[in-house]
Amino acid sequence: MGEQAVRCVRGMKDLLPADSRIFTAIEGEMRRVFGSFGFCEIRTPLVEETRLFSRGIGEETDIVSKEMYTFPDRDGSLLTLRPEGTASAVRAYIEHSFDRSDPVQRWYYTGAMFRHERPQKGRYRQFHQIGAESFGVADPFADAELIHMLLVFMAALKVAGVALRINSLGCPVCRPAFREKLRTFMESRAAELCDDCKRRIVTNPLRVLDCKQERCIAATAGAPASSENLCQECAVHFTGVQNALAAFGDTWSVDNRMVRGLDYYNRTTFELLATDPEAGAQNAVAGGGRYDALVEMLGGRATPAVGFAIGLERLRMLVAGAGDPALPAVSVFILAGSRATIREAATLASVLRGRGIPVELDGTDRGFKAKFKRADKSGARIAVIIGEDEAARGTCAVKSMTSAMLPGGEKQAEIALGAAADFVQGTLNVL
Repeated sequence: MGEQAVRCVRGMKDLLPADSRIFTAIEGEMRRVFGSFGFCEIRTPLVEETRLFSRGIGEETDIVSKEMYTFPDRDGSLLTLRPEGTASAVRAYIEHSFDRSDPVQRWYYTGAMFRHERPQKGRYRQFHQIGAESFGVADPFADAELIHMLLVFMAALKVAGVALRINSLGCPVCRPAFREKLRTFMESRAAELCDDCKRRIVTNPLRVLDCKQERCIAATAGAPASSENLCQECAVHFTGVQNALAAFGDTWSVDNRMVRGLDYYNRTTFELLATDPEAGAQNAVAGGGRYDALVEMLGGRATPAVGFAIGLERLRMLVAGAGDPALPAVSVFILAGSRATIREAATLASVLRGRGIPVELDGTDRGFKAKFKRADKSGARIAVIIGEDEAARGTCAVKSMTSAMLPGGEKQAEIALGAAADFVQGTLNVL
């Protein structure tokens, strides 16, 4: 008996062609929608210096204290597989001097992230995110427009079962007093909290509101609300965000428990929650907020910024419920009858592929029965057969692989090879 087969690392998952095509279709909509708002794509490395995340995300967050994949490089420095995308985008923004030369930037990205946490439905140790970051604009309109772009993206994917929640966490002027008020409240309920939340009372009392344990949710009912403890400027900003959302025609609810899991947020925070129970216990599909201090915290010039991230695995579950946007891998399957007809078959395949039509060509010496079985499995809507008899007549047989008829009202027609590409392309437009 041979060695046991190597399997995927726990919490990591292969993206097989069916899922990969759906991811690609989602990312295509991302590029179309985000591009229509003037956002450009950025790609950052998978590996960053550990201090980028410990400084940017916060030492007391679960991500930094429990979940990061960190390892020493050969020179002894600590490196980390990126657990989220914002810190990397900010590092690139500073490193390439945008904070000094051209502060207003609109970026989006997609890629793999890594967190060592308990795998569950829609949440893996290697997962994928779509994110967008808007730098250089402090006005509340920037917050609302980014949120609106996120909702437009969901609509483009025909995802209807999501609800928008927003909150304001205040700023360095009003947050300290709110934190103390919250700490006093939490200390009065400490006996009812989990061990992690007892520790958070000292390190970051806002994080207690983010705990998902039922005992902590019950114990903190009636906690002071951040949106009711804002300074005048933060209150005006939060009202401005809501006014702009109303101008866009969007709907939302204010949720004072929603603080997000990262320390760098200030003022506006927001989440999109899946209202479909199929989304599982972790029903936050997307979330983000304003982080005006992060650029300066990581060594750049003070720069206002706001962004969001979307979990692709969770989004994929919602897209599946609304109808997958992915088409079969091929539209046309060409069967060469023998080695003698491969040239004609290959020429037709090249012409169709040059027109952007995905084609699979079977030029093997297998029999037609095996080739048609493969054509059925491919999902192609049209099969083109070029046997020796057809090649001798300068023709091919075009067959509908769906219940629909060809333009002439037949399931199969013989077409001149010179006209086959136009006929197939026209037929695909009506099938």
